Amino acid sequence: MLRFPWPRPVPSTPELLRAQVRAFSRQVPMMYALVLVNTIALSATHLHSSPPVLTLGFPGLLAVVSLARLVIWWRARRTAIDTAGAERLLRQTMVFAGILGAGFTLWAFSLFPYGDAFAQAHVVFYMAITAIGCVFCLMHMRAAAFLLTGIVVGPITVFLIASGKPVLAAIGFNMALVAVTMLVILLIAYRDFSRLVESRRGLEERQAEIQSLSDDYLRLANLDVLTGLPNRRQFFARLQRVTDAAAASGARFAVGVIDLDGFKPVNDAYGHAVGDKVLVEAGDRLSRDHGQPLFVARLGGDEYGLIIEADLDADALQALGAELCAALREPYCFPGVTAQVSGSVGFAVYPSAAAAPNLLYERADYALYHAKQNVRGAAVVFSADHETAIKASGLIEQALRHADMDAEFSLAFQPLVDIRSERTVGFEALARWTSPTLGVVSPGDFVPVAERSGLIAAMSPVLLSWALKAAATWPDDVRLSFNLSVRDIASPEQIARIVAIIEESGVAPERIDLEITETAVMRDFDQAARSLATLKALGVRIALDDFGAGYSSLSYVHRLPIDKLKIDGSFMRGLQAADKRRAIVKTILDLCRNLGLDCVVEGVEAPEQLVLLQPLGCRVVQGFLFARPMPLEAVAAYLAAERGEGVALRSAG
Repeated sequence: MLRFPWPRPVPSTPELLRAQVRAFSRQVPMMYALVLVNTIALSATHLHSSPPVLTLGFPGLLAVVSLARLVIWWRARRTAIDTAGAERLLRQTMVFAGILGAGFTLWAFSLFPYGDAFAQAHVVFYMAITAIGCVFCLMHMRAAAFLLTGIVVGPITVFLIASGKPVLAAIGFNMALVAVTMLVILLIAYRDFSRLVESRRGLEERQAEIQSLSDDYLRLANLDVLTGLPNRRQFFARLQRVTDAAAASGARFAVGVIDLDGFKPVNDAYGHAVGDKVLVEAGDRLSRDHGQPLFVARLGGDEYGLIIEADLDADALQALGAELCAALREPYCFPGVTAQVSGSVGFAVYPSAAAAPNLLYERADYALYHAKQNVRGAAVVFSADHETAIKASGLIEQALRHADMDAEFSLAFQPLVDIRSERTVGFEALARWTSPTLGVVSPGDFVPVAERSGLIAAMSPVLLSWALKAAATWPDDVRLSFNLSVRDIASPEQIARIVAIIEESGVAPERIDLEITETAVMRDFDQAARSLATLKALGVRIALDDFGAGYSSLSYVHRLPIDKLKIDGSFMRGLQAADKRRAIVKTILDLCRNLGLDCVVEGVEAPEQLVLLQPLGCRVVQGFLFARPMPLEAVAAYLAAERGEGVALRSAG
């Protein structure tokens, strides 16, 4: 059975209402223009055959109302209309469609008795053609189109069929068929229009969703998920914009880099949950109002970046840095946990430090590095002296990259002396470098450069093999101490190379002490623990160098396979009987005895220091008091002299 595809009604939605108004704002003015032109034409043909009230008065009134509606819809084309306004306009359209349709129909019927057959045919034509034009102009509002068809086409069709005149009846029948066909087309067009509007609405919603997701992705791509601060990507994008603006305007601004001191031990001791809370709280403290326009970002780990869009001199930056560091030093109190960290900050000023964003950041990072090495917990502003140091480091790095290890490098050996037995129990191997272009370069200068540049990874295996070759010629009771760098213990591959070198050397691992620093452990504690466990399994002993100089050495003593602590030589400078440094040294010595660890005191240079150390239980020391680092050729003679004559301790009294 065939079914007529009668369209289902489509419910009105805000989008559909607004779409109808947009369509009507173009079509309704044409409809009223059509009505006015056709009305004027019909009035003109009946001007001499009909009363003035029918040719001028009544149609004039209808024309004025139609013209007013035309103007209203014409203005609607340029007016933003909300849903309520759209409903009001469409409701008025329904009302006026009914009123004006009825009015023009009555007027046309009132003209029909006047005039000859041609005039009557004009009336019929006027009603038919005007009704069809108006219905199609109202096709996007189904109710109004049906109403107008019923008011205009219905009565004229009935009138014509009932006139008794075959020609008029045929016209009426044709009008009925046209009306039915027109309504079906109208319904289909209305359905398609409604579906188009709905599809467009769905597309707009989908686009809105996509835009929302895009905005979310963009936000996530530029925000640090943990702290909610701008991330590294947004920091450098902002730095580029600020630099461009400053270059155009001649303004000055500053960049800061902040690193938390002591965060790693807190994270290790209390867990990542507490560590994350510390990072969030630190970000909140940095974002407080510090009296300057600060842009704060988390660059990664426990490092934060600052952009200060203000013209601040070095003193003002130092004051700001002191305020920020003071804020970071406040205790971090969480349920059941109180953590303590501090912060160091480096600043660089545009354009005096650098004009390019990346260089400006590097200068601030260098100032931070200088702060952490010299004045932890304080601020350092990049200066001309730092620029000189960077240039010097650059020269050192270039010379290191082209250095001939065999020709330029050598080892010096400094004794470690047991002050009770007055015998040397070991030697620490120290690298020495004489560059053909730079001359003699201090280890304090070239070792940090080698570590930062990664060149130390190639140097350590060579130097270790030299040291082991030297140790193989010593008595079996003399140990070798060798320093491992951050790069060495951070790389499983490097540790494997070190193990292979030791195994191939023929030196018993039990005679070898491998020294590490707190900094090396802090970079990646988990990897450091794995590396040291591998070395410990080989049989070597592990020493923690420069103990007491850092902030968190104690947290590593019980968590790593440490055999020996080397007390930092800074405690020896100006050591006095009632000095706090002597109390600290005694505490560390007691700690080592309680934990079964060996202990070495570094930097012993004067007999007075030795006098103060002996009552504390100190046994093994290292320093210029006994011997300066000596070349390999001098070691055999030194040992022979010592073992033949003993070591004369340079003690006072």
